[in-house]
Amino acid sequence: MKYTGSDISVIGLFSFVIVLTLVEMYFSYQHDRKLYTKRDTWTNIYLMTAAVVINLGTKTFTFFLLAYCYQFRLFQISNVWIYWIVLILAQDFLYWFLHTVGHYVRFFWAMHVTHHSSEHFNLTTGFRSTVFEPLYRVFFYLPLAFMGFTAVDILFAYLVTQIYGNLVHTQYNIKFPKWYEYIFVTPSHHRVHHASNVRYLDKNMGMVLILWDRWFGTFQAELPEDEVKYGLTTQPTDTGPVNIVFHEFIALTADVKKAPTFMDKVKYIFNPPGWSHDGSTKIAKIMQQELRDEEKRKYEELQYQKVKGLNDRGELSSTG
Repeated sequence: MKYTGSDISVIGLFSFVIVLTLVEMYFSYQHDRKLYTKRDTWTNIYLMTAAVVINLGTKTFTFFLLAYCYQFRLFQISNVWIYWIVLILAQDFLYWFLHTVGHYVRFFWAMHVTHHSSEHFNLTTGFRSTVFEPLYRVFFYLPLAFMGFTAVDILFAYLVTQIYGNLVHTQYNIKFPKWYEYIFVTPSHHRVHHASNVRYLDKNMGMVLILWDRWFGTFQAELPEDEVKYGLTTQPTDTGPVNIVFHEFIALTADVKKAPTFMDKVKYIFNPPGWSHDGSTKIAKIMQQELRDEEKRKYEELQYQKVKGLNDRGELSSTG
């Protein structure tokens, strides 16, 4: 069997991720950090395997569709350096868009939720795949084919950016230069993304570049006063192999059935997670606004108490 340069690169990068995972696992156990549990790690491997099987099953269709659309390309970039830079940037932006849809449209969240269902966060969490994403991901990447990028190059760019995305699934604090943290996704950024804290919900969607989040209002820094809690706002009680994949579809179906009108049924499917026709549950943006209002109220109350305390001690004098 003859391997191409792309094959060797992908194998090398995947091997690097696996070695790093084993190293992190070793130090976690050595220092008793409890970053890994057997059940959680096996669940991650199971979900990754399921996603790989679906990926392989849809590979021919994905390649055919990208190659077909390539025939209708609008332009062609001849300079190899510009070609790959534009491809990586465009692919990363389209991933940001795909990822954002996965958080803001409940139907897609029902598929993406498996990636966020772990209450642990380590390099194997990156393998906790959105199982059904291969069924629709290609449609988000079709613009790349129309931009003159070949199917092989699109798939290779996706693999490279995915590997970078795996590497930021770690709780180890790694100090990066400020310029790097402003441009690229770091473990700190991605810890925020996997948090169930209200402040952190639906933030930091980028895979390689954090610039998209800074520019489009989905960025949130990790704050020392708001320690990250991993997992979902409501964890599934049954984490068996079937329910871990389908639990949100089951909940979505139940909500659609109880919706009083046809439009409410549609809204349950396409509105953000947390939307409800009777207001019994809330979407993340509303909860975050309530959090900001509460923090503002507490801050103003604290300032008032400080001024009142100074007045009581006679340290402030009125003028006018």
